[in-house]
Amino acid sequence: MCYGFDGAAALRQSVDRRSLLRGSLAALAGVGLASGLGVTDAEAHRGRRHRVPPGQISIQLWTVRDALWGSPGYDATLTHLARIGYPRVELALGYFGRTAAQLREFLDGICIRPTSSHDGISADAAGLEQKIENAVTLGQSFMVVPYLNSDKEDDWKRWAEQMNVEAAAARAAGLRYGYHNHAHEFTIDFGNGRRPWDVLTEELDPRLVHLEIDIYWAVTGGINSGDGVADPEGFTLDVIRSAPQRVLQYHVKDRHESTGDMADLGTGMIDFARIFREHRVLEYIVENDTPDVTPQQTAEVGYRYLRRLRF
Repeated sequence: MCYGFDGAAALRQSVDRRSLLRGSLAALAGVGLASGLGVTDAEAHRGRRHRVPPGQISIQLWTVRDALWGSPGYDATLTHLARIGYPRVELALGYFGRTAAQLREFLDGICIRPTSSHDGISADAAGLEQKIENAVTLGQSFMVVPYLNSDKEDDWKRWAEQMNVEAAAARAAGLRYGYHNHAHEFTIDFGNGRRPWDVLTEELDPRLVHLEIDIYWAVTGGINSGDGVADPEGFTLDVIRSAPQRVLQYHVKDRHESTGDMADLGTGMIDFARIFREHRVLEYIVENDTPDVTPQQTAEVGYRYLRRLRF
């Protein structure tokens, strides 16, 4: 049985169909779907208010990992996400005893699309081939490298070279290949004033590799580096604008103003509307590594926040 977003549900929730259509068409133009580009939305500067298209809302499963591993378990947790309204998820943590084909069958049954995944750089060619085969079987659009860390510049150059190779193979299979940031890409100094983000944006082929910007970590990186203390959202927007790579996905994660810890969406300090106004993407992925109450509540709060946000 399907629980995800559909038009009838939207009507029952009194969503204005004409506004939704205008917002959806503007979103298509804003992210450049015809060319695959994520670009600045000029219409926003003419006073129009927009919303996140419901079909582009996702959640990173790391957020609900405790529920997946423990109670109520994988199947019940994913079914709950579908009932909330999530039409898609970003996979992590494996397939929980299923093959890729079996997982696809289960997710199809609850009408959730696994459109993206977090996967490390493959150890060898066979590993890369299997990773791509699984992603194609699952019907993914994206595959994303979630984490790299070193204080050596040469390591980042080597990783960028490896990612370019993987991205070319992914593209041949019809997949988009991306990199997901944390804060340290903006704070590690190699001793010459250069940081990992400089290396990545110089070395990653923008024709092959896109960026999945984690807004919390970009804001935190700006604050921790000192470059974004006065205007954390402005720092994040500069990161987006200055990168030659396309920004096609967001991790939407809030930040407690007093502690700097992660927060459920809408309870923290980050002005997401400002960021979304300036740059739209293909996926808005809810995440909170440390849910404020329970993983299930974080998922519900995040989905409601993105559905209600106007920018």
